[in-house]
Amino acid sequence: MKRYHKSPLQIGITGGIGSGKSIVCKVFACLGISVYDADTRSKWLTNHDPEIRNKVINLLGTRAYNTLGEYDRAYVASVVFQDENILKQLNAIIHPVVMQDTDRWVAERNDEAYIIKEAAIMKAAGDGNSLDYVIVVQAPVELRVQRILQRDKRSEAEIRSIIERQVSDESRNAIADFVILNDENAALLPQILALHQEFLTRSSHF
Repeated sequence: MKRYHKSPLQIGITGGIGSGKSIVCKVFACLGISVYDADTRSKWLTNHDPEIRNKVINLLGTRAYNTLGEYDRAYVASVVFQDENILKQLNAIIHPVVMQDTDRWVAERNDEAYIIKEAAIMKAAGDGNSLDYVIVVQAPVELRVQRILQRDKRSEAEIRSIIERQVSDESRNAIADFVILNDENAALLPQILALHQEFLTRSSHF
């Protein structure tokens, strides 16, 4: 459902770990669509943005960055996931900078028909954001587990724990304007091409 329009049309893509949302985004990129990967960009900013670095060190101490000056995700995770208040403070440091970075990125693409923002955590379009539509990439849990086992050096128990801590499929479906099924039965490319044409058409109406 259309909420309100920003130029260009802004499409969110989300999905659980192993759902294949990154593959979907790569296909859109091959179609010439600009994709903002919020998770990857957040990691880069946490390592390189001096404002984030200084505030994180003030919050968590110098151990938050290793001897090479790189953000120590394992150490930070061990601290913040034991204290929800510290996690909220950390998010309050990083998220505003990422939002500013996103806004600059979008502003540089005013001449494009639509752009895509990829993130693991997302709200419905128009719910405190500039998204026009949200795509949810779905795949059965067992298939997602097998994909991650092949991709990452994680145990099955660890993978299932991550999935359980993430947003549920039901919650994602509640914010979905469109769903892409990536279950290795439904053909993926036709679904993406259909949405690509849909967004080009909707963008041309403004």
